[in-house]
Order: sequence, then C-alpha cells, then structure tokens
Amino acid sequence: MINVAVLGFGTVGAGVAEVLEKNGALIAGRLGEDVRLKYILDIRDFPDSPFGHLVIHDFSLIEQDPEIDVVVETIGGASVAWEYTRRALAAGKHVVTSNKELVAVHGAGLLQLAREKNVNYLFEAAVGGGIPVLRPIQQCLAANEIEEIYGILNGTTNYILTRMVHAGVSFGEALREAQSLGYAEQDPTADVAGYDACRKICILADLAFGRELPPEQVPTEGISDIALEDVTLVERAGWRVKLLGRAVRGVDGRVSAYVAPHLIHERHPMAGVADVFNAVLVRGNAVGEVMFYGPGAGKLPTASAVVADVIDAARHRTKRKEIGWAPWDAAAAGDPQALPMRLYLRTAAGRARVEEVFPGSEILAEAEEIALITPRMARCEAEKRAAGLRPCAKLCVLG
Repeated sequence: MINVAVLGFGTVGAGVAEVLEKNGALIAGRLGEDVRLKYILDIRDFPDSPFGHLVIHDFSLIEQDPEIDVVVETIGGASVAWEYTRRALAAGKHVVTSNKELVAVHGAGLLQLAREKNVNYLFEAAVGGGIPVLRPIQQCLAANEIEEIYGILNGTTNYILTRMVHAGVSFGEALREAQSLGYAEQDPTADVAGYDACRKICILADLAFGRELPPEQVPTEGISDIALEDVTLVERAGWRVKLLGRAVRGVDGRVSAYVAPHLIHERHPMAGVADVFNAVLVRGNAVGEVMFYGPGAGKLPTASAVVADVIDAARHRTKRKEIGWAPWDAAAAGDPQALPMRLYLRTAAGRARVEEVFPGSEILAEAEEIALITPRMARCEAEKRAAGLRPCAKLCVLG
C-alpha cells in the first residue's frame, strides 16, 4: 500500500484526488499495489467534497506519519511550498510537485536534499502540464547530447495570440476574453510578461544541459506590446507569432537561454499549435528533432502527470531516480545576444534606407511602412542596426 498526502486542494490538487479515485484499480494493476490518498492539507474545509473527510490543517501530521510514502505539493509559489517540501524530504518522504516556480528557483537545493535522504523529488507536471517531456529527455533521449530546446510553454499567451489571428481582436480584448474563460488570472503578469515561460525553460535547460539556470539570468520579453497589425500582417505572409522559451548549447558548450515572441513559419509544426495547447521541441545530436505536444495546463491533464510521478516515485522507493544538475556557473552561461538569428521589423524608414542597413532583407509588406525580415546575424548586431531604423515593431524570427 502506497499512502499519499496532497498539499493544497485547488485545481490541480483536486484533480490528483479525482485521478487517484477514478483510476485507482488501473494504477494498482500497473504498480502492483494499491495507492491510497490519506490526507489533504489545506487552510480551508471542503464539506461538500467527496474528499472532505481527508482534509487536515496541520502539516506536522503528514510530516510525522510513518505511513505517508509520497507527498504531492500543489500549493504553488516558493514560500510555504518550499518549507513543506523541505520538511517532507527531510522526513524521508518522496515529493512530487507541479510547482514550476519552486523547481526553477529552489530545485537544485531540493534535489540535493532528496539525494541525501535517498528519496525522490519529481516534477514532470511543472513544465508541460499533461505533456510528458521531462521523463523522455532523461530516459528516451539519454543517448543524445541535447543541442537545443524550445517551445510554446504558456497556454494563456498562446490562446491570446491565437485569438488575435482568428478573431482579429487586439491584445487587450483577447486578454479579457481569456480571463472570462478562466485561462488567465485577474493579474495575468506572470503569463503575459513571460515569467511563467521563463521558469519552464529554466527547468528544461537544467535537465537537458545538466547545470542550473536561474530565472533571473534569462532575458525575458512578453507579448503585451504585440500589435494586432503585426500579427495580421505576418499571418498573411505565411508566418505566425508565438511566445517561445529557448535554450541553446553553443559550440563552446555554453548555454544561452531567453524568452521572447517569435515569428514561426506556417510550415513549421509548431505554427499550428493553437489556443491553450503547448509544444516543446528538442534537438539531439543523434535523434535530430522531436516534438512533444498537448495540453499544457488544466485540472486533469496536469493531475495525470502528477499521478504518473507518484507511480514513478513508488517504483523507485528502494533505489531513487538520479535527477539533478550542477550549480549555476556564470562562466558556463552563453550570451543570448550573441545567438545568430533574424529579426522582424516594421519601420517607417524608406526602402532605400532599409536596404542600406539590412541588405538582402525579405520584404513582407510595403506601403507607408515597410515590414521586413532581416538577414541572419548575431542578435546584438541586428539590434544595433535596427535602432537606426526606429522600428515600430520588432520580433525574433525562428530559423
């Protein structure tokens, strides 16, 4: 019998309880023993919930209960969640989480504690929601040196950009629609400013490249300044706008990472990832490119990944999974501004001036303003040249 405690009975925590209840027989068959939800920790009571009788308010009951094998942390944030996670690991309990902020900020230290206590700290749901991506990177792609990883890592921003194209509405209108549907928080800053995607690309990079990448070291741009005019213009020219988190290993072994809106050509498989869906592309030196696609959030999709980690932790009770990364080292970090790329610009400068500054540019549209894609060069050089054109809009271009 595997006994589980869930910390936080919000959307994901409730989903975990539901999955354990609904698929209990299936899970027991695959694991070879039953999994029982014994406690739910929350500051609230849930008298109308079928799981209400499991609710407690004192974490020490979980911490001191020798029967609890796995603690599922779905509180969110990096304060109370960090304290409870640290205490659970110190008590010799496996911990599973969907908390991207906690893993991105404190993952290295918590993994070290888990190693010392010979327990597992697992977090598949912290990056792709219901998309299995962390485990495939560790296991299925273990024979590869990862060269690059990037993706659409935030469903809220992807929904907003999709609506701007399909419904022809402004960023503000699309955001209000996302909030009304529950896809965006009333304070959407973490999503639209790119912070959520930043935390996720950090976790992906930590695992893929084996060294901690703190979120504060990753240049991050959001989507709030993207104009409907540009989204519509590039769509007519065969491009789509997507917010990407991207991490690249350079030839010198240094890893550069950033988050920014990108133009993706309509022929790229990621261009068709719409609404609240996410996608992650991994390029390995043996396998080439592989892409993972699916729901990046949501009650049951995220709970699916969490419960899969519960099963994995149970299977590795006696021999823990080796997961971890080296500490942050500024000398091992590359400069994202040095990455070669193209830029999309919209400027009132005339064609002659554009061709003088960026000879060989691809002109997407020309009227009172010119929309163009620059030749490929180091981003810092492209930015320097672009400043002379005083662009009305500027976006990265993938490829």
